[in-house]
Amino acid sequence: MNTPTGAGKGADSVTEVAEAHARAGGRTADRGAWFLVLPALLPILLLSVGPLLYGILLAFTDAQSGRTTATRWIGALNFRDLLHDTLFWESFRIGLVWAAGVTVPQFLLALGLALLLNQDLRLRGLARALAIVPWAMPEVVVGIMWRLVYNPDAGVLNETLRDLGLGGGRDWLSGLATALPAVIVVGVWAGLPQTTVALLAGLQNVPRELHEAAAVDGAGAWRRFRTVTWPALRPVALAVTALNLIWNLNSFALVYVLTNGGPGGKTRLPMLFAYEEAFRYGQFGYAAAMGCVLVAVVSVLLAVFLAGRLRGGEDA
Repeated sequence: MNTPTGAGKGADSVTEVAEAHARAGGRTADRGAWFLVLPALLPILLLSVGPLLYGILLAFTDAQSGRTTATRWIGALNFRDLLHDTLFWESFRIGLVWAAGVTVPQFLLALGLALLLNQDLRLRGLARALAIVPWAMPEVVVGIMWRLVYNPDAGVLNETLRDLGLGGGRDWLSGLATALPAVIVVGVWAGLPQTTVALLAGLQNVPRELHEAAAVDGAGAWRRFRTVTWPALRPVALAVTALNLIWNLNSFALVYVLTNGGPGGKTRLPMLFAYEEAFRYGQFGYAAAMGCVLVAVVSVLLAVFLAGRLRGGEDA
């Protein structure tokens, strides 16, 4: 039976009104959502995005401390000077060595510790609590503590070496050949807990039934790790490694307390170099340009990581 023309128009009108109400309700819901998010968004905009934009703007000026003339816009002059600054690129090389030297052994040690803490051991809870103690210590405290450990006269390390008949008396943080390796050891120790916790959380998400089935099939410990544990742990491992690499590349406080960039600039990381340019020599514009370069490098690392994750998701 055919629907009367008037009835059809009435039904269309009802549908249009319902759609209009739905759109209005959606807009109201969006406004409500923004109202709820705004208290958390404002601190991010004020404390993170705002200073970042101001730093980028400052990099294109000749801002200096103590000057009486107005700050001028100089375009990309700071970046051009930075390209020819061998001291900055040397600090960047040291920063890459530091970041890789801390991240790689930190991950390997944390993986072994996480596998150990994932076993059914006696006093496992106490062991897990002790494993995260360095995480609870501020970086400044860690730096002061390790300066005492490395003390050439009364440090624990040199005293132990003397007791073992292996010499001692070396000034680990002042030697040109030993300063960077000594600082890397501290960086590995300080960052080990959070990497261990992340990997341990990933291990606990691996079903025990898969390990039991692999053991029944005759798979040894290494084969079970390679075929069962690692595929499930790989996303967590990639994420924590990428974040650690970025975090270590931006390190400042720990190395500043330990060596202040010395001796002879052997531990002067890029962030230390930028700090010195800004607050020791008053070159705010030039230091801001260094910060922009570091932000660009970190952005590239994040882009590579995210591209790898997306490609891995597509393959899966």
